[in-house]
Amino acid sequence: MEKKVTSHITKGLVIALVLVILDLIAGFAGFRLKPWFRWIPSIILLAGVIWACLNFGDQNDHDVTFGNVFAHGFKTSGVVACIFFLYTLLSIYLIFPESRDIALQMTREELEKNQKLTQDNIDQTLEITKRLFVPIAIAGAVLGTLIVGVIAALIGAGVTKKNPVSPFDKQV
Repeated sequence: MEKKVTSHITKGLVIALVLVILDLIAGFAGFRLKPWFRWIPSIILLAGVIWACLNFGDQNDHDVTFGNVFAHGFKTSGVVACIFFLYTLLSIYLIFPESRDIALQMTREELEKNQKLTQDNIDQTLEITKRLFVPIAIAGAVLGTLIVGVIAALIGAGVTKKNPVSPFDKQV
């Protein structure tokens, strides 16, 4: 009986579901935009993609190459990035519409700490940030997910046990 290999789509959906639930909990609890929370989703994504790579190697009896495992991990993070694209849109417009105002207020506070900026500079910066908030949020979610996914796939492919069969060893 042939072993069934779990698809990168299934693994990506599971990782994305965990991250979305975590973000929803953080959003409703009020610590979603706190500095200490920003690293937690990246750590979970990193661990999830590494787990996906290790699991892929195990399910293939370690008859894999670095490239096979890396591709599986990167495709898994690609699925997570697609889900996060949709979730970010839903989050900004429907679930947490106040997040834009909170982020702008936090930006204002950070800009006001800089003594070199005038009030006019601060207002101009906030106006640009307000107009570009959605594209920046989407790009940050997708690119951040893919960057962490590449790193995790590289680590996962590096630590996965491999004993590939050489094509020259095959008997015809």
